[in-house]
Amino acid sequence: MLFWNCRTDQIRFRQIFFWLTVPSSGENAVVTGGTDGIGKSYAEELAKRGMKIVLISRSQDKLDQVSSEIREKFKVETRTIAVDFASGDIYDKIETDLAGLNIGVLVNNVGISYEYPEYFLDIPDLDNTIKKLININVLSVCKMTRLVLPGMVERSKGVILNISSASGMHPAPLLTIYSATKAFVDFFSRSLHEEYRSKGIFVQSVLPYFIATKLSKIRRPTLDKPSPETFVKSAIKTVGLQSRTTGYPIHSLVSSIMSMLPSWMSLKISMNYSKATRAHYLKKNKKN
Repeated sequence: MLFWNCRTDQIRFRQIFFWLTVPSSGENAVVTGGTDGIGKSYAEELAKRGMKIVLISRSQDKLDQVSSEIREKFKVETRTIAVDFASGDIYDKIETDLAGLNIGVLVNNVGISYEYPEYFLDIPDLDNTIKKLININVLSVCKMTRLVLPGMVERSKGVILNISSASGMHPAPLLTIYSATKAFVDFFSRSLHEEYRSKGIFVQSVLPYFIATKLSKIRRPTLDKPSPETFVKSAIKTVGLQSRTTGYPIHSLVSSIMSMLPSWMSLKISMNYSKATRAHYLKKNKKN
């Protein structure tokens, strides 16, 4: 009991220390895919805590709009970097644009999925889709971490938040490539946290279930499918406390239930859901 109390106090102190010292030091938060959805909400929550924000995304127009909104609402400095993460040759530009910045937080959020659940060999433009999902969902996490981590190690502090997915915990038939890329993000995050936590670096794997975003194509938030704003307000409270989290209490409950099921059953549930979603999409779009 004494050990547990000491451990709990240590964790609480670490979280409080992070949120008090990082904003006051004027450090920067870098957010990939930060112009909408989860990424934008993380940028806003970090700006609310006084951090300068660097947004990295594809559309300069959207970057300018969101950057202006954050700057005016939270009175913090903002920067933008316009690149397409589908390309693998963007990282020299990003490195140049980030040079000289003391980066306290990296949010690896950028990601894509399929247009709709589909059997592997029937995925439209399969070869290009494979390349895009790996470049955006996997390569970006590795490369951005490679750019930012050395400075964090040098300063003996830093936070890396990697947005995975519940599909990274449980295989998702008909979303096979997406699910596999998110499993990579989860394993990468957990391993990296163990490697660098003794150096003052906190790495978190965030594994949400459904959120009402453009990626999920869910338009109306519900209690179990929260808005990005609601989700991030919950998830960000776990920074410093949990290196692996669903980020949202109801999602944690679902995860606990799913983990108790035999693997064949969870696969069957996932397959049936994906098949129903696929059928609905094809009917709506009149595809055979």
